[in-house]
This record gives sequence, C-alpha cells and structure tokens, in this order.
Amino acid sequence: MILLRLLLIAVPFVVWFVWRAWARRSGREMGSTPYAWLFAAGALLVGLSLVGTVVFHPDNRHERYVPGEVTSSGAVTAGHFEKAPRAPEGPPR
Repeated sequence: MILLRLLLIAVPFVVWFVWRAWARRSGREMGSTPYAWLFAAGALLVGLSLVGTVVFHPDNRHERYVPGEVTSSGAVTAGHFEKAPRAPEGPPR
C-alpha cells in the first residue's frame, strides 16, 4: 500500500519531466520546475486514493473478527470475519 502511495506522488513528477523533455526537443524554453505544484498534485492523488479506499472497501461493521490461532501441530490459522450474532430484540412497544 505504501509503495502504491509513493507511486501516486511520483506520477506528476514523471509527467512533468517527460513533457519538459518533449518540449525542449520541440525548441521551447522551459522555466524552472514547479516542485510545490507537483508535490501538491501528488498529495491530491494520494488523498483521492485514500477516499477511494474508504468508499470501495467492504463494510465489516456487522461482523466479528476471529483472530488467528496456533493449532496443536504448530500451524497458525488465518484470522477472519464472521457474521456477528444478532442482538435479541427488546419488548414490543
């Protein structure tokens, strides 16, 4: 996940340097590199990816986490989510 976020920060820089190389070959003069704007664009991409992760991540609020356990043979079972038992309903009103 961290590598993905670092790649998202790098995307604006890569696009800028590729565009600058192409523009210089075309004979255009380029100004200084706008590092602050490039970093801000990368931060925006990371922020959007975090929002997307929250929006598209499966919901597990009504499930109970069962942690992994060590069996008698020494193997470790994987942790998982199970449907939580429903709370008993109160008396009718």
